[in-house]
This record gives sequence, structure tokens and C-alpha cells, in this order.
Amino acid sequence: MAEHDITLTVNGQLRHGRAEARKTLADFLREDLALTGTHLGCEHGVCGACTVLVDGAAVRSCLMFAVQAADAEVTTIEGLAAPDGSLNPVQDAFREEHGLQCGFCTPGFVMTMHAFLLDNPAPTDDEIKEGLSGNVCRCTGYQGILQAARRAAGVMSS
Repeated sequence: MAEHDITLTVNGQLRHGRAEARKTLADFLREDLALTGTHLGCEHGVCGACTVLVDGAAVRSCLMFAVQAADAEVTTIEGLAAPDGSLNPVQDAFREEHGLQCGFCTPGFVMTMHAFLLDNPAPTDDEIKEGLSGNVCRCTGYQGILQAARRAAGVMSS
């Protein structure tokens, strides 16, 4: 298969690579760029574990080809914290509210919630549930995740 040269900005750094046309963005991030925080669950776009931001929008990276991300700005869970290592408000809220169990789904939830709260900084509980409805966790009852969303919304809107 032919490979294509691609250039994209990942977590604020210009990155170059080569990818077959059929290689997903998730696989490119994990295999070629060694950014393994993006997890693959269902590989059908249903579970949300592979969610990253592409030009600021939450995207299922298992459903997007790496070549489609050429010239885009991609943010993964590794790029969400500040350069000094301090956590993003959503990451901090997950830690404070015990919004994770095994942690497999956590990066996808965090990325989805971050994008959601940028668009809706003061959501109702129903809006939070709707905003996170595309992410699946098999280890928790979602209460910690909802509490984390409320906490992060309060911090991000102030």
C-alpha cells in the first residue's frame, strides 16, 4: 500500500509522518507518535475511548483516517495538561471526584467533557448526561463522572 506524507500539529508540536490511506488517526497517534493515552475500545466509534480534539472538536479517532488530519491541530489527553504539568480543570475534577475506576475510558471522557464544557460552560445535569452519552464506562455507575463534570464546569466558568 502507498503511504502518504502528513504533517499535523499534535499537542502544540508540529509532527510529520507517513501513513497508509487506511490507517486510522488513533493508530497513527499510538503507533507512529507513541501517544498511547488515546485508547481503542470498540473501534466502531461507539464507546468514546479514542476521543481526541481535532481543530477543537471532539472526534472519535478510530473513525478518522490519519490522512484526514493532515494540517489539523490535534489534542490528545497527553496535551491537555499545562506545560508545567498542572492538570486541566477536567483532569483535576476527575481526580478530585473519583471519576475513574480502571481508567481505560477516562481519556475519552476527559476529552469529550473538555470540548463539551468549552461549548457549554454552565450545563444542567441533563445537558451533561446528553453531552457524555457517547462515552461508555463499564466500571462505574457514572456518579463520579457526573460530579467531575459539575466541578469542572464550575472551575471553567469562573
